[in-house]
Amino acid sequence: MEGLFEKSYQKLLRVPTEFKRYLADEIDWSSRLIGIKGARGAGKTTLMLQYAKLHLPQGKETLYTSLDSLYFTDHTLVDLADQFVMQGGKFLLLDEVHRYANWSQEIKNIYDDQPDLKIIFTGSSIMHINKAKGDLSRRAVMYELAGLSFREYLNFTQGTTLKAINFNDLMSTHTSIAMDMIATMRPYEHFDNYLKYGHYPYFLENIGLYPQKLAETISLAINIDLPAFHDISYKSIEKIRLLLHIIAESVPFKPNISKLSERIDLSRNNLVLYIKYLEDIRIIRGLYPDTKGIGLLQKPEKIYLHHPNLQYALANEQSNVGNMRESFFINQIGKLGPVTYTAEGDFSFKNYIFEIGGKNKTNKQIKHIENSFVAADEIEIGHNHKIPLWMFGFLY
Repeated sequence: MEGLFEKSYQKLLRVPTEFKRYLADEIDWSSRLIGIKGARGAGKTTLMLQYAKLHLPQGKETLYTSLDSLYFTDHTLVDLADQFVMQGGKFLLLDEVHRYANWSQEIKNIYDDQPDLKIIFTGSSIMHINKAKGDLSRRAVMYELAGLSFREYLNFTQGTTLKAINFNDLMSTHTSIAMDMIATMRPYEHFDNYLKYGHYPYFLENIGLYPQKLAETISLAINIDLPAFHDISYKSIEKIRLLLHIIAESVPFKPNISKLSERIDLSRNNLVLYIKYLEDIRIIRGLYPDTKGIGLLQKPEKIYLHHPNLQYALANEQSNVGNMRESFFINQIGKLGPVTYTAEGDFSFKNYIFEIGGKNKTNKQIKHIENSFVAADEIEIGHNHKIPLWMFGFLY
């Protein structure tokens, strides 16, 4: 285990602590078993290591390891936990748990057999603990880390300390909030850059190579994360890739299931299932008429890429400003709860109807609907039922 400790110390030593994600303040860190899931590149590992560096003892009591380590080719996770506890270990941080075949069962056994050990683990956004081999749903407290909000992007790149805006406050007092904010900085100046490269924290490594890195991350999610949870063949993965290519070229995509099934040579059920898979790994987002009744094989009315950054990575030549605006809106507000399809307007959220557009967009089409609003791009300050689009990036 000495090698694992050495790597753990190096990881903790190098992790930056200046900028912390929104989820750091939402997690109940006192829980004995905490799971953090999310899309590849969202920052799960950094979040976990930051907590360990700032709040846990540095030494034999704390150990970080990734479950894709070669150590686990001839050691089990249970054996590691047993040895760790015998040597005085109290805090076990497990990264990439889905890369370990029997992760849920063994974590369940460790939780039950080592009552003094606290475990924090991370895994893919496709991870559903109540469907895993070892049912952790009654033991683990699960959280999902979303990509950077526009607010977090500004704090990350500009050194600001902007606070999140409560949704109800945004609806009722957006004009005064925007005026107060613009008195100290101009958020909209940075909005286009955020849409191009600001959603995943690793953009800072090399902005020029970010679209390529993002495309590679998508490939890893399809090639590695999906097979870790579903029994799918290489041929099926290739069909999922083709499906994503078709969607990326046409977003917002209105799926004609019959024609799409024929083009990809898939049954209807498998096609809808593969759409769900791409949603689970946070590459696309389906828009459904009623989220309460979503079945496994229900098709979405529309499909968007999960965030505008993905459009630049997958189909830059096809990107258009209208799609970017809608993709941004549904991504940011969708963090708060389900966004649904509506026959009038673009989106329904809670008891509100939203139209998305540019600075000249009016509420003419939806003004007869109570609680209807326009989320307008290209403006800094809104008035009455017209809210600046960028402000929806401050909801978390």
